[in-house]
Amino acid sequence: MKKLKIAAALMCVCFLFTAAYATSAGSSTDPLVTLSYLNGTYTEQVKAMVDQTVNERRAEMERSLREILASQGGTSTPTNGGSVFTVVTLYQGQALVGSAGCELLLRSGSAMCSAADSMGLTDITSGSALVGGGALSNDHLYIVTAGPRSVIATAPMTEMLVRGSYIIQ
Repeated sequence: MKKLKIAAALMCVCFLFTAAYATSAGSSTDPLVTLSYLNGTYTEQVKAMVDQTVNERRAEMERSLREILASQGGTSTPTNGGSVFTVVTLYQGQALVGSAGCELLLRSGSAMCSAADSMGLTDITSGSALVGGGALSNDHLYIVTAGPRSVIATAPMTEMLVRGSYIIQ
């Protein structure tokens, strides 16, 4: 009988230690995180926070760019995500300034690459470079490969197809 009482007492002591340990698991001193929580809920929360931060910063940068362009006398033109060509009409003396990656296709009228742009544009159709001061050819696809590059309308009315980021000055 004495052995049974000792065994019962030992079991009670073990139970108390187990209960005390279990109550501290998951606390701030002993955090318990499962792999499924990290791969599921936590990862999705982090992705959502990153997406929100990126979208906020992008909106700030776009707003700042519009303000800078407005202060310099230019106008900002939406690019439809860069996947669709936009018809742009320029009048003699107006300049279209394209950012890197902007694509241009002269449809009617005439235009030339700004003489200030020594590197010019890349003519994708002919596989050659168009240096500053050179005239654009109708129905040739040009791409701005580095930095902003300007195309100046030399006809009373020039129509171009443009895909990518640009401003008109």
